[in-house]
Parts: sequence; C-alpha cells; structure tokens
Amino acid sequence: MIQALRGTKDILPEDVGYWQQLEQTAREILTKAVYSEIRVPIFEQTSLFERGIGEATDIVGKEMYTFKDRGDRFITLRPEGTAGVVRSYISNKLHAQGVQRLWYTGPMFRYERPQAGRQRQFHQIGLEVLGTGSPRADVEAIAIATDILKAIGLNDLQLDINSVGRGEDRQKYREALVTYLEPYKADLDEDSRDRLTRNPLRILDSKDQKTQEIAQDAPKLIEYLSDSSKKHFDTVLQLLTDLEIKYQINHCLVRGLDYYTHTAFEIQSADLGAQATVCGGGRYDGLVGELGGPETQAFGWAMGMERLVLLLQKLQESPTAKPDFYLVSRGEMAEAQGLVLAQQLRNAGFTVELDLSGSAFGKQFKRGDRSGAVACLVLGDAEAEKQTVNLKWLASGEQQAIAQSELLGMSEELRAKGLGAK
Repeated sequence: MIQALRGTKDILPEDVGYWQQLEQTAREILTKAVYSEIRVPIFEQTSLFERGIGEATDIVGKEMYTFKDRGDRFITLRPEGTAGVVRSYISNKLHAQGVQRLWYTGPMFRYERPQAGRQRQFHQIGLEVLGTGSPRADVEAIAIATDILKAIGLNDLQLDINSVGRGEDRQKYREALVTYLEPYKADLDEDSRDRLTRNPLRILDSKDQKTQEIAQDAPKLIEYLSDSSKKHFDTVLQLLTDLEIKYQINHCLVRGLDYYTHTAFEIQSADLGAQATVCGGGRYDGLVGELGGPETQAFGWAMGMERLVLLLQKLQESPTAKPDFYLVSRGEMAEAQGLVLAQQLRNAGFTVELDLSGSAFGKQFKRGDRSGAVACLVLGDAEAEKQTVNLKWLASGEQQAIAQSELLGMSEELRAKGLGAK
C-alpha cells in the first residue's frame, strides 16, 4: 500500500474547517489593512534562494528540496515565501507602483525532522510591505499579526524583539562575537562550531543548553548599533507602547535568514504548553537590491499554519459547517425528485446533504441524525407521487408534509428558524 511520504500529511475533511477558519480570519484582517493577496510559483530557480536566504544558512545548506529539471536547470521547491514575493516584485516592476502591501498563503518545503506542528511540506501565511523604511511599517505589520492571532483565540502571547542593525553594524558585532566565542570553541555544539566561521550570529539561536549558557555572556548586538539604527529601534519600541502591545527585548534573537536588517521579532504562544513560536519576521532592506532590483526597504513576517491549527484544535471543536437539510429518498422517482429538490434549495441559499446510498430509510435517518443537520427532508414513493416532501425538525421531532413547490417558497420562514445563508 502506498503511503504519504514522511514529513507530509493529509488534511482530512474533519480538520479542513480549522484551516479555512484560520485563512478566512487572516484574509479579513489583512483586507481591512488594505494588503493585497499575491500568488507566486511553488518552485523557483535555486539561485534565488541561495542569494536571497544566504548560502551559509541551514535552509540552503541542509534543508532545500533541489533537483535538475529537463532543461538542465537547478530548481528548488520554495522553503519560505519572501524570496519568491521579492522576485515577483522585481520581475513585474511593482516597485514602479509605490508602496506594496502584499500577503500570501500556501505550502513551503524543508527537509527537517518531522515533529508535532512541523512537517517537510508545511504551510504559511505571510505578509510583505515593500517600498518603505518607516518604523510605522514594522509596527503596523506586528500589530496585524497580533490581531490575527488574537482573533483565532490566542491570548497568552509573548512578543520578543531585537534589532540586528544594518550590515556594517552586524559586521562589527560579528568580529566581537567571534573574538568572545573562540576560547569556548571546544565547548560549543557541533553545528555552532561550524557556524563560528560561516554564520556566527546563528550561534545565538542554538537550542543546545551548553551553547546557550556560553552565549548568555556574549556581547550584545544592540551595543554595536549605529545612531540611526538605535533611533529606528527606539521608535519601533515607542510605537508598540503606543498601541499597548507588550514586548520584551531578546538580545539573542537574530532570526535564521541572512537578509534581515534592523527589526527582528518573534511571537510565541504558551497555549500549547511550552512556548512555541507562531509568527516571526523582520525588516530586510537589502534583499531587493541583492536580487537585482532597485534598493528597496521592506518588512515582512510569516506564520506557521500547522502550529496554529494545533492550537485551534485544542481551543475549540471543529468549525466544519453543518447542513441545513439532510435529504433522505428511496425509490427511483423519489431519488430523481430528491436530486432536483436538493439543487433548488441550494440555489435558494440553503446547505443540503443528499443521501446517495439508496439504503433503507432507517439507515439514512441515522446518518441524518449524525450529520448535525437542522431538519430532515424525506421523499418516498408516496411523496413522489403527490409531489410532496416530509419535513422533520430533528431537535423536536416535529414533522409536517409540504408540497415541494411550497417548501421552495418558504425561504423567509426557514431563515427565521436559523437556516440558510448567515
């Protein structure tokens, strides 16, 4: 029997409602802030991610799904969303249209060890605002992320924030950090020893306990910021305070991608028990230029949907919609009329589940009870002959025989009972 590949997961009908609720909530909040959805390809030239994310990162070095296509080109399934959006921004000359407020959703791919809330094919909702260096853009984006998370029921949130400054700030800090860490090289975990020469700032992100203890006394990046970088960060913090968004400065927060500048942030939720990052991002003022576009200031974030769905499943029952009517029919004429009646009711704005089994009435009634429908419509040979239908309210058991044409004219009365488009 063929199974799904390790690190991939079927999203079954009983779970899809959580995904739709999350997507709809995000869509409504982003639309209110006048962010427009963008859809970019799932695969791109490998060089896009090597240049955009950075060859020294774990994503490029260890985790990308890369292959040669029939044109002998190296192609990569997107491991994150920002690089593809920026490529589209450049190739479609969106920079000529002023500030771009964009958002996206869809699957990403990384070869990681699968665990709860983390798959090799995973899904993100992301936001990008391109063409402005204003600290207000940073804070607006963080506020929108906070609104989405709160709207789906997450209240125990923690915002960690830091500034990684500009490239020259980080270069000075990198030299100081390496000087500090060199004497501890033998005590660092294997990945961190490798990063010491390739990407030393990532050592601050290490989950190894011994490395974390060493990093606690390392120089702080904030001490190496230029005056303009400090001013940007101070303004961001003040604007967060103005919006009453609580935060804590995390000096070890550098994020995992090379393109970040100035603000870097993560939002964590304790609703799963241990703290788990549910949103992360920051400013990336050099990425558009690095990928061949005009120098453009930008800010963005991404949310991992798998973790958010796990949280939703813990907080509430499935939001999968229940039908208004469950239509039971038996007999050739009744089944034909039932199909027509179901379509007519759907066209009138009602949700109707049509039992297609042809089994005995008793079995169909049991499925109707389990469906969660408000009412059951019953068509047998007798009803088909008279062009009537039996309407049974499942909560009370009350029944009435109605002409099929009369039922279709009862839209207002049925909506008053809670059926139909809400």
